[in-house]
Amino acid sequence: MNYIKRNLEKIVSQVTKEYPVLLVTGPRQVGKTTMLQKLMEGTDRSYVSLDDLNERSIAKTDPELFLQLHKPPVLIDEVQYAPELFTYIKMNVDKKHEPGAFWLTGSQVFKLMQGVQESLAGRVAVLSLTSLSQAEISGGDVEPFTIEMEALAERKKGRKEADTKEIFERIYKGTMPAIVSGANSNSQIFYSSYLSTYIERDVRELSDAIDSLKFLRFITAVAARCSQMVNVAEIARDADINQIQAKNWLVILETLGIIFYLHPYSNNLLKRLVKTPKLYFYDTGLVCYLTKWSSPETLESGAMNGAILENYVVAEIMKTYLNCGKEPYMYYYRDKDAREIDIVLEHDGVLNPIEIKKTSNPGIELVKVFELLDKSSIPRTKGAVICMKPGLSAIDRDNYIVPVWMI
Repeated sequence: MNYIKRNLEKIVSQVTKEYPVLLVTGPRQVGKTTMLQKLMEGTDRSYVSLDDLNERSIAKTDPELFLQLHKPPVLIDEVQYAPELFTYIKMNVDKKHEPGAFWLTGSQVFKLMQGVQESLAGRVAVLSLTSLSQAEISGGDVEPFTIEMEALAERKKGRKEADTKEIFERIYKGTMPAIVSGANSNSQIFYSSYLSTYIERDVRELSDAIDSLKFLRFITAVAARCSQMVNVAEIARDADINQIQAKNWLVILETLGIIFYLHPYSNNLLKRLVKTPKLYFYDTGLVCYLTKWSSPETLESGAMNGAILENYVVAEIMKTYLNCGKEPYMYYYRDKDAREIDIVLEHDGVLNPIEIKKTSNPGIELVKVFELLDKSSIPRTKGAVICMKPGLSAIDRDNYIVPVWMI
């Protein structure tokens, strides 16, 4: 299997020189261990995985002995299985003050963050690795996505152009390394085993009383509502569970790095706004598998094409920030009259409104809604329509047209 260079590698190398502990979190099978083992080559760093039940037992029952057996510099994989280690890692770090002593990975972000906050505050750099981005697949460098003509023109150089058919092939195939690299050629088989092998197992770690069939119905109901405002009552009804269960299971999906939310943008000058977040998956291949699309062609012409395209674009923009080790300030806007802006990017004291459309010929009517942000206390600058137009263009001086493949 060919190794695909990850954009986060540069940040890993940087923070290793500055922090004694590096923690890389992210869902199963996105390449956390593969990336770190690649960066370990030629160094004296050792590796141990807590998926090994014997190692896990020592780490939990005698963490001091475990760290004597596995001296830093060390990579400890799936560290969430032994939160008992955190206190002893802290003691080691405080005694020796060695940058890069511990590399940790974990798939259960919420559990991990609890342990980290309690024991390693100020000593750890936390990075998130997601499934592959468009930039990584095409071998390009990445910068956080912004609406600036110079930056957009620069992005073109490291991306592979794609028409509507190719974009929907990317969406359908998904962005998991095993599929993109060719190690698994059939995405349907991959996602079927991914659900049963990894997600179900990790869900049981977080919630004992769980019915596999109900959970599958639940995650399918969630996938069917990607790019929509969260409606717990509808999800619970479709999955035949109560609303408390549905809320708890949504927390689990977020904890495992499967889903994320965009919260509505608001400030005290913008009134009559909705307060419910919108829900997205990091990987559209999993959405397509769960919602039972049989091919990219049926997806492109199907009822969910707009929602899944929006999910893909939002996830790709999110990845451009996470892969640079930065926190994205991304929101959506919707008022009580159902007027909506798909993405509001906030950075450097300005707002950039973005619409996502399947059209290849967007008109000025699509950017009229951007004026709703003029009542905000933060100034609105350039806006954009991200769509299927083949090349970078503009609607007017203030609003650009950005092809999906350029994100």
